[in-house]
Amino acid sequence: MTYQIEQQKTGIIIVDHGSRREESNAMLLDVVAMFKEHTDWPIVEPAHMELAEPSIAAAFDRCVERGASFIVVHPFFLLPGKHWKSDIPELARAAAAKHAGIRFLVTAPLGTHALMAQIMNDRIAHCIAAAKGAADPCYVCGDMGQCQFEEPATADSHPRNKDAHR
Repeated sequence: MTYQIEQQKTGIIIVDHGSRREESNAMLLDVVAMFKEHTDWPIVEPAHMELAEPSIAAAFDRCVERGASFIVVHPFFLLPGKHWKSDIPELARAAAAKHAGIRFLVTAPLGTHALMAQIMNDRIAHCIAAAKGAADPCYVCGDMGQCQFEEPATADSHPRNKDAHR
């Protein structure tokens, strides 16, 4: 069966896992804003699979309210797993059940796209530069102090050796 997909009536839901850390959840909004800026999809909504709002159901509702007749649910995950295989499709099915006639598609996660190697290399280089004091921390680390060199453990600092001295 061939489906006609109208870009103007397609809703894109970018879904991450969701976190108890508000800073992590807020980053999804940055991802969605960047996606909107670099693509021509007019209806794009964020969603968290669990632990935070908006949920997939809320994002699905919002897409339909904005005129979507077809919904693409894109897991912002690196690799396929249980969430991609079953959890997200089940949540999308439940959300679609409230909207007669609305079809949806759950896409593959990011996976092993060729650009990932360059993205990883860029992040590694930036974090090394930040740890050396030659660059500001990236937006992910911010003020958390993650990009810093760790000192090697000494024999006395190893947990196993500490227990032996008790």
